[in-house]
Amino acid sequence: YNDKSFTLDIKLPPASFFIKEALKIKKGSKEPGRDIISSISEKQCEEIAEKKLKDLNANTVEQALKIIMGSARSMGIEVTK
Repeated sequence: YNDKSFTLDIKLPPASFFIKEALKIKKGSKEPGRDIISSISEKQCEEIAEKKLKDLNANTVEQALKIIMGSARSMGIEVTK
């Protein structure tokens, strides 16, 4: 700004942090498409989506849920119902 002030937005950790925390694992799969290391329930994903909703590019919890489920799949984690 002109008066040399600024704003700083502090965001939550990435979705992968919350997924690893929920499953109590250290890291995702080395080969996500081939090697499934764990599974996460849709309810756990929904809880993470509710936490991350304000930081994600989503308007509803359902849209945020799809983003979180995609993050889990890309880490080699199976999403179960």
